Amino acid sequence: MFEGIYFANPNYLWLLLVLPAVILWHLFTWRKAQPELKMSSLSGFSKQKSFLSLIYPILFAFRILAMTLIIFAISRPQTVDVSTRTKTNNGIDIVMAIDVSSSMLAQDLKPDRLSALKRVAATFVDDRTSDRIGLVVYAGESYTKTPITSDKSIIKGALREISYQGLIEDGTAIGMGLATSVNRLKDSRAKSKVIILLTDGVNNSGFIDPKIATELAVEFDIKTYTIGLGSNGTALAPVGILPNGEFQYALTKVEIDEPLLKEIASSTGGIYFRATNNKKLEEIYAEINKLEKSEVEEFKYYNYTEKYRLLIILALVLITLEWIGRNSLFKSFI
Repeated sequence: MFEGIYFANPNYLWLLLVLPAVILWHLFTWRKAQPELKMSSLSGFSKQKSFLSLIYPILFAFRILAMTLIIFAISRPQTVDVSTRTKTNNGIDIVMAIDVSSSMLAQDLKPDRLSALKRVAATFVDDRTSDRIGLVVYAGESYTKTPITSDKSIIKGALREISYQGLIEDGTAIGMGLATSVNRLKDSRAKSKVIILLTDGVNNSGFIDPKIATELAVEFDIKTYTIGLGSNGTALAPVGILPNGEFQYALTKVEIDEPLLKEIASSTGGIYFRATNNKKLEEIYAEINKLEKSEVEEFKYYNYTEKYRLLIILALVLITLEWIGRNSLFKSFI
């Protein structure tokens, strides 16, 4: 099969196996078909062959070549141009609410919790090709980092910029992070609205109770997946700032309000996950990616271009040349 060319009826290509038999039969019968004249001596005759006798086999070559072209033609060689169009029926609007408190610099995930999260979240964004995504960050208070958008480069750029710089009050305001995320999604016309809320602590800041924020999510039919980030036991985390401006690290107890996160998830129809290491965090985002699938229709259009016509024309030309040759120049050989 030639590159880029496909045969609609490839079974007819088996007829090519007949051609070697035709050639052998021709060679076997050709000499017997020639008239013979027995003479006692050929000394008076020249042994040179005429030019026509030398090129006479070309007629048979024309016939074999014509048969080959006809076999290829009835196998219907064609090229196929495939164009694809996708249509998203049920798009999903997603807000990722990310805890950026100082405890997110703990080093139980490598190199730290925040860096590990940013890397995994970027992969998650790449996988959501048909959805809109927004970013909300929170610590002691919360704000929208990026409104919901389908431009993945904006989201990934915003993810890279996230860092703990003390720009907002330290602490963990889970209720405010959730409420800000709900506010981003409440007017969305998407058929599915999802919040992925991640934290590594307990609610200890903010003026919005997490239960009130949960009720808002339920009212606006927003599913919330919650993730508790941190190892079991203790972790090396910032406990102060040195005179040179760098963090002082020490082993601290990992405290995550798992009952609250489970209640938020269950009340809104989501699921609570616990990420104790980098691999587990990757698995959690991969699981959420599987659970929240957009309904995408793919339409494929096939444009077939038939290539047999040229083969038929060439075969007819060869057959015509053979017929003209046999009835003109090579008539005496028949």
